[in-house]
Amino acid sequence: MTELSTMEFHPQPQAGEAKPWAFPAPERGALPNGLTVLRCHRPGQQVVAVEVFLAAPLDAEPEGLDGVATIMARAFSEGTDKMSAEEFAAELERCGATLDAHADHPGVRISLEVPVSRLPKALGLIADALRAPAFAESEISRLVRNRLDEIPHELANPARRAAKELYKELFPATARMSRPRQGTEATVSAIDAAAVRAFYERWVRPSTATAVVVGDLAGTDLDALLAETLGQWTAAPGEARAAAPITADDTGRVVIVDRPGAVQTQLLIGRVGADRHDRVWPAQVLGTYCLGGTLTSRLDRVLREEKGYTYGVRAFGQVLRSAADGTGASLLAINGSVDTPNTGPALDDLWKVLRTLAAEGLTDAERETAVQNLVGVAPLRYETAAAVAGTLADQVEQHLPDDFQAQLYRMLAETGTVEATAAVVSAFPVDRLVTVLVGDAAEIAEPVKALGIGEVTVVTG
Repeated sequence: MTELSTMEFHPQPQAGEAKPWAFPAPERGALPNGLTVLRCHRPGQQVVAVEVFLAAPLDAEPEGLDGVATIMARAFSEGTDKMSAEEFAAELERCGATLDAHADHPGVRISLEVPVSRLPKALGLIADALRAPAFAESEISRLVRNRLDEIPHELANPARRAAKELYKELFPATARMSRPRQGTEATVSAIDAAAVRAFYERWVRPSTATAVVVGDLAGTDLDALLAETLGQWTAAPGEARAAAPITADDTGRVVIVDRPGAVQTQLLIGRVGADRHDRVWPAQVLGTYCLGGTLTSRLDRVLREEKGYTYGVRAFGQVLRSAADGTGASLLAINGSVDTPNTGPALDDLWKVLRTLAAEGLTDAERETAVQNLVGVAPLRYETAAAVAGTLADQVEQHLPDDFQAQLYRMLAETGTVEATAAVVSAFPVDRLVTVLVGDAAEIAEPVKALGIGEVTVVTG
């Protein structure tokens, strides 16, 4: 008989001691031209992220020119007083950089990612774009045509169409929030280079702007670099536009956007609620996540796993505009899609989930899972400089303290099940939700009316 050889095993690796983690704290300063600067050194992050926030809100757009902020944001990369659009793009490409810009209700954001070795050149390009954008008539006309081409595609997209209708329903017609962020066909068609320049000259200035710089800054004299680039941007001082209070009508009702023959129905159910300055926000985040933040949430468990109506339904809170004086608000919503024949049953079960939540509350297990998913994985979420810079810029535009995100994670971990339940029940009251359905009205209108969740109106798609 052959003798079995003896195997030697290496010792099993043991997990090391967990290191404490907190969201990075930025260093705050300002340039002589009034530009606020937040910097955050992140060792090893050789790709630097820069976010520039411009306090040029959508409600500052002139009447009849909705979308001018979006066209202006896109035009920042279309040439300066020193170079054409093609030359600007070529210089950006030589830096190995990516540049993006968009306009939203609080203002305009410009986002840059670039290797730290090319940061001086890239910052110079942004500085030139902010200091002296070309706004050439030919380039503005092209951007307007591009935007007009996008609108039909957005209206054809059920999710985008549902969002457009929900905002129209929630907010008064006189409020900028009731209208598409990037304008309509009529308003965008009216935009020209003169309108873009007028908006720029009225609202874009360093004294109301903030630059966030995140990455490995150990070998960079950032003070000197900023002075040579963004520090050269000058404009007359001015005050940021005062935001009007947000009003909304969340009377329970249903609007069906008719899409004859649609095999699916897009659902978007929402109302306006507290923003991040409200002390209920951490509990609201936690409770909303338990309701529909992940595959293990209640909505998915019932509508996807048990009933098979959908591939997924999500509940979320999205800040619309945030302000310490109480004029801010967030959109609290539930979205997803279901097959047409099951639209009525799916909505019925969704409302049953909300009623059960109000009657029985969340469980400790649900709360624990949500905390682990929100807080436990936070270090992974902020592995990149771009993720950190984006969150810091969010805090700036929402008038939040620099340590808000760090404090939020602490408060999420400390929030109990009872508090989370109370917050999510208050966020999604069954009789105060506006429901938008994009689907075949002939098939879904009667089953939805039978649910008794609000008056049903049908509009053309």
